[in-house]
Amino acid sequence: MAARKIPPYPNKLKTSVVGTIEAPEGVLKITEIQCHYELKVPIGKRDAAERALQVFEAGCPVAQTLKGCVKFKHTWTIEEYE
Repeated sequence: MAARKIPPYPNKLKTSVVGTIEAPEGVLKITEIQCHYELKVPIGKRDAAERALQVFEAGCPVAQTLKGCVKFKHTWTIEEYE
């Protein structure tokens, strides 16, 4: 967000993460991670924030490390403010 001049602080970004654990072959493992972002952005920055969120996984070290092993799902809610 900072690269797009969208301040992530104070209290502008909240993330909720939920993992799904299954035992497809009799061994417990994390099969999916769902990330939901609640973002507050200045008026006129919604499109820039959505573009940043759409490519976030490609630059996330954790997602790239787990790629192919764990499915990631990213959703978000964006609220604009003056």
